[in-house]
Amino acid sequence: MTTIAVTGHMDITESTVPLVEEALRTLLREHQAGELTGVTCLARGSDTLFAEAVVEAGGGLVVILPSRDYQQAKVKPDHAPAFKRLAGIADVVTMPYDTANRDAYEAANGELLKRADRLVAVWDGMPSTGKGGTADTVEQARQAGLPVDVVWPTGAERGA
Repeated sequence: MTTIAVTGHMDITESTVPLVEEALRTLLREHQAGELTGVTCLARGSDTLFAEAVVEAGGGLVVILPSRDYQQAKVKPDHAPAFKRLAGIADVVTMPYDTANRDAYEAANGELLKRADRLVAVWDGMPSTGKGGTADTVEQARQAGLPVDVVWPTGAERGA
């Protein structure tokens, strides 16, 4: 059994989505169906694309919610259908925070890493703009000795 966590950008462009989807499918192909668990916070963008690829590969999902209010406070209406569908087939773990804030996100990232054998980072390689971003999670994983697979296909871009 392999457990892979994800971190990544939420603001990838529409034209980047299929590039990342294919890169994630390729990365996950080496794992046997039933032998893979994906761990995600199920944020829009990279997290959700990863969750879809894990399910497509026959793997199971663990969703780490940063706070009790995360779904109501942070999941936007256009992302809600995918969030609900994927969370509905996952083991859901909610961190002990009432509100989604920086501390809750950092704790959720820590929980992701604690559960993982490796990390997939859908990341452009740039430093984080705030504490707890993708670059910080990659650094924490590397410090913990977790292997990190960076996915940023040629032509990938972030939105404004």
